[in-house]
Amino acid sequence: MPAIVGRTELDAGRPHVTYRTAGDRALLVEYGLPHPVDLGVNFFVHAIARRVGAHPVRGLLEVAPGLRSLLVHYDPAVIGQAAVITALDELHADVAEPASIVLPSRRLRLPIAFDDTTSREAVNRYRITTRPDAPNVVDGNNIDYMVRYNGLPDRASLYARILESTWWNAFSGFYPGLPSLLPLDPRSELIGPKYNPARTWTPEGAVAIGGPCLVVHPIESSGSYQVLGRTLPISDLAPRRMRAHRVDPILVHPGDRITFYAISEAELVELRRQVFEGRYDYEIEPGQYTASEYFETAAEPAVEAEAARRRAARAAAQELVRIP
Repeated sequence: MPAIVGRTELDAGRPHVTYRTAGDRALLVEYGLPHPVDLGVNFFVHAIARRVGAHPVRGLLEVAPGLRSLLVHYDPAVIGQAAVITALDELHADVAEPASIVLPSRRLRLPIAFDDTTSREAVNRYRITTRPDAPNVVDGNNIDYMVRYNGLPDRASLYARILESTWWNAFSGFYPGLPSLLPLDPRSELIGPKYNPARTWTPEGAVAIGGPCLVVHPIESSGSYQVLGRTLPISDLAPRRMRAHRVDPILVHPGDRITFYAISEAELVELRRQVFEGRYDYEIEPGQYTASEYFETAAEPAVEAEAARRRAARAAAQELVRIP
């Protein structure tokens, strides 16, 4: 069975489509090009996923949106691969170009304690047990390394990029409920290399960055992204004692928007206690997001954002991650 089983060129500014075999009961649908990261393509992916949900095709079991892909799970006893491609081509024709897309999108406001004790514990465990000469560990943290890697003058500049932008959950994955966030303001873009080798322990609630994505760890786990701080729990898989998770164990959904506000570690400890005791109400506002808003606002600071990218690229080139 060939890896690539179909290609479709779409019109009206919509991304081209590549269909790839993903086993005998799944199809990986890729949109656009791998680089650069294009939020417009991600909006299109979410629109297709919504379209599949609103117009069920017999034999299609579920879809999972990625950054620029859609994994389609189907029942081969009901529908064949060629028929899946035909059905998706028809759905693609019904979805507007990215700039005209409107998506359901909640707004969540989460606290963050930068450089907290638990984050430092994860970093120092790695330094002690895995890689004593890790170049990304500076004075027991990853933050100062990330400041240098992105060509920023100080920690305050790094924190400002996180706090001053709204972050779009492009997709959830790797672990159940782990959001991969991209800034809607291109001036807030950050880049982080992965740990080499990976970390064996990351605390639940850790906020970290790898590649262009800011993530929040929903559970204790391994990890390879640069740890910046910690926030509230974002999942409660069992026994769902947290008030916000009694209906849905996953707090952050694909297509949600998150803003962060800084608090002290002591304040975060108290808020986390309230969450675990079922006394905390998460700040969640229902709504929708119009993609044209992104294209309009992202165009204004485009020159400034591109200058920041070039500056970060020069700085990153001087921070080569050595292979042990």
